[in-house]
Amino acid sequence: MEYSTFGRHVAIDTWGVQFDLLNDAEFLKKEMIEAAESCGASVLSVQAKQFSPQGATVLVLLSESHLSIHTYPERGFAALDCYTCGETVDPQVAIDYMVSILKPEKVYAKKLVRGLGELEVLEPEIKMPELAK
Repeated sequence: MEYSTFGRHVAIDTWGVQFDLLNDAEFLKKEMIEAAESCGASVLSVQAKQFSPQGATVLVLLSESHLSIHTYPERGFAALDCYTCGETVDPQVAIDYMVSILKPEKVYAKKLVRGLGELEVLEPEIKMPELAK
């Protein structure tokens, strides 16, 4: 059987996220699992680490690859990425889910198409949540 090496990798930096959302590894773990499932990925395992005095890292190992978040609550910053192999699971869906949960003021994003020879950088569409005025 021939396997494709095609994959998509979405990486985002979020700024202006509420401290409490970024400083709760268990909350982030629950939401990251939901994000992975929302894009149709198969969760194999999850690691979550709460740092002291603040910050969290969550890594969701997927059958299709991974979803991760690293937070700096004191700066209102989180770095997220999702890489999925194949055509059926769209990492953008998982990233959009997390943006809807975190409600950042700003998002900077890059999308790579991987496994086709040279890396191809695309500009992803990030669905910004409606922020309360």
